[in-house]
Amino acid sequence: MKLLITGSSGFVGRYVVAEALRRGHSVRALIRPATAIADLKWTDHKNFELVRADLRSKRGLVEAVSGADAVLHLAVSQASDLYGVLAGTVVGTENLLEAMRKAKVDRIVLVSSFSVYNYIKLRTRSKLNESCAVEAEPEKRDNYCLTKLMQEDLVRAAGTEYGLRFTILRPGAIFGKGHVWTSRLGIDLSDRVWIRLGAWAKLPLSYVENCAEAVVMCTEKDEAVGKTFNVVDDETPSQRLYCRQLQRYLNPRPHIVPVAWSLVRTIARIAWFSNRLLFKGKAKVPQVLSPASVHARFKPLRYSNQSLKEVIGWRPRYSLAEALDCSFTLETAEEVDLNLKANIPMDE
Repeated sequence: MKLLITGSSGFVGRYVVAEALRRGHSVRALIRPATAIADLKWTDHKNFELVRADLRSKRGLVEAVSGADAVLHLAVSQASDLYGVLAGTVVGTENLLEAMRKAKVDRIVLVSSFSVYNYIKLRTRSKLNESCAVEAEPEKRDNYCLTKLMQEDLVRAAGTEYGLRFTILRPGAIFGKGHVWTSRLGIDLSDRVWIRLGAWAKLPLSYVENCAEAVVMCTEKDEAVGKTFNVVDDETPSQRLYCRQLQRYLNPRPHIVPVAWSLVRTIARIAWFSNRLLFKGKAKVPQVLSPASVHARFKPLRYSNQSLKEVIGWRPRYSLAEALDCSFTLETAEEVDLNLKANIPMDE
């Protein structure tokens, strides 16, 4: 298959490109005009093609999409303000979908996020799966949750309006080399001090290579069309256990300051009530003190990947121990480079 991959130079995108090439697909990577490519080791691969375009503009997008069998949409804005995120994520998705319609490309895999769920309505220690409700008031959470839900709505609307065949993937906390910390642990004050907010809440971890394999497999399976899948590894360690595992790789080991989940929840409630009482809810409260965000990050829940396994036959290739070893012990700048050199024949 010929796959157009947006967000190819990002943390997850690099691994998705590598996995697609490893599985024998042709890859057309859509990269913004100003993005440097010197450290992208797969640019010389015989099945790789580079296209420069900005999803915020319609210019050149039809040409970029034309001839692709499927689009893997991973691009997301890193802007801090709402308008920047809307332009990079929502407008970018609108432009991409319009280009696909004009180019008659009818297959897309959208990488969304666990952030879209309505955590505050879930019971403590209940199971989160694809049937759980999404956030009803995402504007009260954060820009990321809001724009990811808008992305999903755009893709589903395109499916209804002109028969776009879509799959939506919602990964949990994606980790890998250079990205082992997750906000679900708490606050990373420095290399020496971590504030762990909670102890026993399970982490919906998704190792980046396991996640990349799920993304590519969904393009290969017709059974995935029209489906929404959570992407989470089999092992979901507690916050306490994962912090201890991370400490094993660090020298000096960071000092961990534990704060109980019940205390975090109570402080968030007091902050929310005080804001309503004193400022009529108009004061800007830090996310770590917002009840919706606190529940989304630290609430003790259980997680299921059963649907993804049953429908497309995906299994996490790397265990948690193997994933952490890869994340900390590889000598090259990116693990994807080693995978390419080891598993993919390059041009002579």
